[in-house]
Amino acid sequence: MATQMGTLPRSDDGFFRTGAIVMTLVIIAGFSLNFIMGRSSFSAPPLVHAHAVIFMGWVAIYLAQNILATGGAIALHRRLGWIGAGWTLLMIGAGCAVTIAMVQRGTVPFFFLPQQFLIFDPLSLLAFAGLTAAAIALRRQTDWHRRLHFCAMSILLAPALGRLLPMPLIAPWAFEASFASTLVPMAIGMAADWRRDGRIHPAWHWGLAANFAFLILVEAVTYSSIGSALYAAVTAGTPGAAVAPLAYPPFPPGFAQP
Repeated sequence: MATQMGTLPRSDDGFFRTGAIVMTLVIIAGFSLNFIMGRSSFSAPPLVHAHAVIFMGWVAIYLAQNILATGGAIALHRRLGWIGAGWTLLMIGAGCAVTIAMVQRGTVPFFFLPQQFLIFDPLSLLAFAGLTAAAIALRRQTDWHRRLHFCAMSILLAPALGRLLPMPLIAPWAFEASFASTLVPMAIGMAADWRRDGRIHPAWHWGLAANFAFLILVEAVTYSSIGSALYAAVTAGTPGAAVAPLAYPPFPPGFAQP
């Protein structure tokens, strides 16, 4: 996340620094609630723990980068930025591996369609990686750089927000609800631009376009023959093959179905 300061007035710094802090707290709150309520534990498979470390590592990098950039530590910000760029590859690998493992074990959350889960989780990572790559490519244009990174980070809020939202009550629109929740930070960013500058920076439009392209692609592939063939190939010879790909899994024992 290397960048060059000086493109924007200093008043812009406060928003992105605060935004990074709030996003970090939301992610911590979401996963902490999951642990407190007994939905997750330290007995999870090693792959899940590796996934958690990698993704929380990115959260720490993102927060540190915003603090460094807005605090004037640009040289360190640039060096850490290249570590962050490589870190995204680890995230894609770990995220896809965990998704495939869950689908193969037949342990997809019961408020998601298994086939849709197999499609949207990896595609969300690719949308995140695409916006992150664009932010890195435009690192010398601070106004674009920080907004595209912010949009990419908004996508990663979906799992945490999904743990804070009453997802079982929202089904069959749980995926769409989690998607809509990630648009809120971008809407706040657009409003902040308008209030401060009297205009909305075009980077937000590209962030929204990437998000809606992701949504359309997920919906199109999920209910297509391509999605069905992919699910069959991934689950072949595993317990997941016995799970109906386009039917919601049963509610857990003791969970009152609405």
